[in-house]
Amino acid sequence: MIKPDAMRNGHAGAIIDRFIKEGFRIVALKQTKLSQEKAGEFYAVHKERPFYGELVEFMSSGVIIAAILEKENAVTAFRELIGATNPAQAAEGTIRKLYATSVGENAVHGSDSDENAKIEGSFFFSGLEQF
Repeated sequence: MIKPDAMRNGHAGAIIDRFIKEGFRIVALKQTKLSQEKAGEFYAVHKERPFYGELVEFMSSGVIIAAILEKENAVTAFRELIGATNPAQAAEGTIRKLYATSVGENAVHGSDSDENAKIEGSFFFSGLEQF
């Protein structure tokens, strides 16, 4: 997912281009805006964490691009491509190093497991929207 900060800052095209150049195949892609309720559902796993309210507020603050990407070892490859959550600790050339501004506004979201990738993909896309 390309988050509201990267969308506001005009980085969506460069980020999508990077996905493609890194060999990811786009299975599904859409621009949308999450309500606070939907953002809360998506990040429900963090409900008990102190940053949950701020995260929901941020994720519902603007337009996002949701995507399902495919590649051999996609989750691991994507996590390497996006870099550490904290852009100050992200490796040079990673998406977060290039486009994130803080831990809270870190440009992109990536699933942390194959299981969560399926759950998160289904949150945004029906089977008819995946190619």
